[in-house]
Amino acid sequence: MSDEHSRSILGCYGNKAVHTPRLDALAAAGTRFDQAYTPSPVCVSARASLATGRWVHDTGSWSSAEPYDGSIPGWGHRLIDSGHDVASIGKLHYRSRHDANGFREELLPLHVVGGTGWTKGLLRGRPLPSYDDSTSEFARQVGVGETAYAHYDRTICETACKWLETRQGGTEKPWVLFVSFVSPHYPLIAPEAFHRLHNFDEIGWPRRHRWRPDHPVLQEIYRFYNYNDHFSEDAVRQARLGYYGLCAFLDSLVGRLLDTLEATGLSSETNVLYTTDHGEMLGDHGMWTKMLMYEGSAGIPMILAGPEVPSGRVVDTPVSLIDCHQTVLRSVGLEPDEAEADLPGRSLFDIAAGSRPERTILSEYHDGGSPTGYFMIRRDDWKYVHYVGGPPQLFNLAEDPFEEDDLAGSAAYGGVRRDCEAALRDLCDPERVNERAFADQERQVKKLGGREAVLAMEGGHFGFTPLVDIAEELQLSRCEGLDA
Repeated sequence: MSDEHSRSILGCYGNKAVHTPRLDALAAAGTRFDQAYTPSPVCVSARASLATGRWVHDTGSWSSAEPYDGSIPGWGHRLIDSGHDVASIGKLHYRSRHDANGFREELLPLHVVGGTGWTKGLLRGRPLPSYDDSTSEFARQVGVGETAYAHYDRTICETACKWLETRQGGTEKPWVLFVSFVSPHYPLIAPEAFHRLHNFDEIGWPRRHRWRPDHPVLQEIYRFYNYNDHFSEDAVRQARLGYYGLCAFLDSLVGRLLDTLEATGLSSETNVLYTTDHGEMLGDHGMWTKMLMYEGSAGIPMILAGPEVPSGRVVDTPVSLIDCHQTVLRSVGLEPDEAEADLPGRSLFDIAAGSRPERTILSEYHDGGSPTGYFMIRRDDWKYVHYVGGPPQLFNLAEDPFEEDDLAGSAAYGGVRRDCEAALRDLCDPERVNERAFADQERQVKKLGGREAVLAMEGGHFGFTPLVDIAEELQLSRCEGLDA
């Protein structure tokens, strides 16, 4: 797993400017899912859904300050109960390594700051607080160089390779290893060897990168996340080159893992699933990072390869991170128990083999910057975004893949809009879910001492998760930020 990898920045998804040969080869050897989505375009919420196979409104991990704590059992717990060795190496972004998160061991785990995370995200009532300190920092930290995150990712890779080498003699039961990198998450600073692989003339400018929305909810989000106020044209160039470089850096790390599987003789009996938690806007639609329902943010890569997986296949059936639960069970030969059978996910092995379940894929957002909750569904060629208390959006992705023509206000598409809203309401009641999210967050704010106390907290201002808790393990002498 990576962090913040837009599926559009991969060679196997059609991008000719990015250098990702190892992931491209993995896709050629297995099955690529062209319509994969995150359950939420924010790290903490998406990772709770990944862990449990449940939608965000079922986990209650609404925001970056409401992390997974292991209390809802997931695929890891099921594997442990069944006697399997299951381990994680790298970023988890759960509450704490002291929780029962579903791993027998957590190596180099990165969790949310102080067990609380980004507390400012809880303050969603008007007036919304300023996020200007972090958005300006994002625009400054771009280009070429080394960061503590790059060092962390290299250490994750080295540790994972050593872990795999200890399994080459065979084990009584199948094992599962979750390797989770930070790249290409910001800061968009790439090691020089990978930065130089890319040319800005080939990458190009963001689409509509100085665009401002007329949608009332999006206007508030754009005011809060005011990235473009700080991005000069040169910063845009350097940020995009940095992101492409980080994708190439990540690709090289995945390649090392695959080489280790081959060298240890494990590749012929090991399934490999590559994905990410959410995407990155990278300046498209005038926005950076995630938190939106555009394809750059909500769309994710998903690649499955293994002995029983069709090679060279491309699947357009919509899939989601929630499908990982059933996929992992299937991979080790476990059947879903009674509770797991009711989960909304499906096995990616079945979908890769040709199963085309009738399904609606959901993504939702209840985090900082938004005055209300919003919900996206993908259904056939249509993407529908429902903003509680605001007008919806409707895009035909077959005809408008860059989502530049919102059809929600057109009477000609009224029937489609109503059908999509009905499909959403079959999954959840968006108004009721929105009320629950705000109520839970208000209780959390009171528990933390109120609005002013939250604004003053350590986790209230950071734009990325510092490596303080694992600095000693990484042998970093200074880890207050990412300049180590």
